[in-house]
Amino acid sequence: MAVKQQPPAPHKANALNTAHAQFDAAADRLRLDDGVRAILRSAKRELAVNFPVQMDDGSIKVFSGYRVQHNLARGPAKGGIRYHPSVSLDEVRALAMWMTWKTAVVNIPYGGAKGGVVVDPKALSQTELEKLTRRYATEISIIIGKNEDIPAPDMGTDGRIMAWIMDTISMHRGYTEAGVVTGKPVSVGGTLGRLEATGRGLLYTVQETARHYGVRLEAATVAVQGFGNVGSVAAVLLQEAGARVVAVSDSSGAVYNGQGLDVKPLAGRKAGGAPLSAAPGLDRISNAELLALPVDFLVPAAMENEITGENAGAVKARFVVEGANGPTTPEADAILAANGITVVPDILANAGGVIVSYFEWVQDLQFYFWEEDEVNERLHRAITRAFRDVARTAEQHKISLREAAMVLGVGRVVEATKIRGIYP
Repeated sequence: MAVKQQPPAPHKANALNTAHAQFDAAADRLRLDDGVRAILRSAKRELAVNFPVQMDDGSIKVFSGYRVQHNLARGPAKGGIRYHPSVSLDEVRALAMWMTWKTAVVNIPYGGAKGGVVVDPKALSQTELEKLTRRYATEISIIIGKNEDIPAPDMGTDGRIMAWIMDTISMHRGYTEAGVVTGKPVSVGGTLGRLEATGRGLLYTVQETARHYGVRLEAATVAVQGFGNVGSVAAVLLQEAGARVVAVSDSSGAVYNGQGLDVKPLAGRKAGGAPLSAAPGLDRISNAELLALPVDFLVPAAMENEITGENAGAVKARFVVEGANGPTTPEADAILAANGITVVPDILANAGGVIVSYFEWVQDLQFYFWEEDEVNERLHRAITRAFRDVARTAEQHKISLREAAMVLGVGRVVEATKIRGIYP
């Protein structure tokens, strides 16, 4: 039996440094004492696992995975599970921290968590993927549950994978545990509207940004970096709302049409597995060129650390609306601000997914499910309210939207921490 350890792929930047820098700036503004800073700067619980999976050819591979719970002061931990070769413990720590602030900014009763496995899911067969998922779920089962920590899909995972996790935990416990994960198919306790939730939340955020800053969305141009579930849904919905989507990209490259792309067929091609670079009749541009387009709204919806101190000076968009987690480094933030570019931060802009995950969890606990228009209406109310809270905070303190969102989110977690007290 051959045992092969799969090492993490090298990570191009440390997301945790970005998360810590953002937190430290908010902590300074809130004048937090050293004790509270120490609590909120560290994760409450971290689980690292190494587990074997038998591959289709009979060989054994050992995979590494993580589940990090950053903070539980406001409720059960909530956060996605990522399957990607670049997953690292520091990345998962950062993502869990951002989830804590995100759930607080949109004012839902969760703390923050995140999980991940170091794997390229595209390199596995469906059987191998299911085996890996069920074994990883078993390894982290000691800390997840409907009242403890509720995973959801993230990069490289989807509703089918969530169903496998739900089934695995249910088999362990001897009864169906629908509320242990969200983002499930509707047939096994998922909610209508969840698949499109993050992209729809981006639409609502762009609409509210346009309203707040006096921009006519019907005449606005948009470029979307990343054409997965989040970016493709956002691009389609923004086009349907009247915006002109001029460029989109995936890992194969970017396509551009200054008069506007027909986004829905591109989304269909992508869903069928075809790379964007193979789409006929469109100009090909690089990812760097997409980020530098003179559009009204740039939506980075790929990976973290895409806009950095090295390329931020080339960004010409009026607004950067963050669809990915942590796509802009602190150095880039400063450059964008100096150039008069408004950044709508990830912990606000891409919160649609966790908001509708909360709705799914509530429905699972009640065994009562809502119509899709009710889900979308509640999402619209929640994210619009959050945007207005953040914008009001920014205006009151004369700070950026990111600083305002961090102050708001961290402040709410601090309040819950102080009210609960330190046990014992």
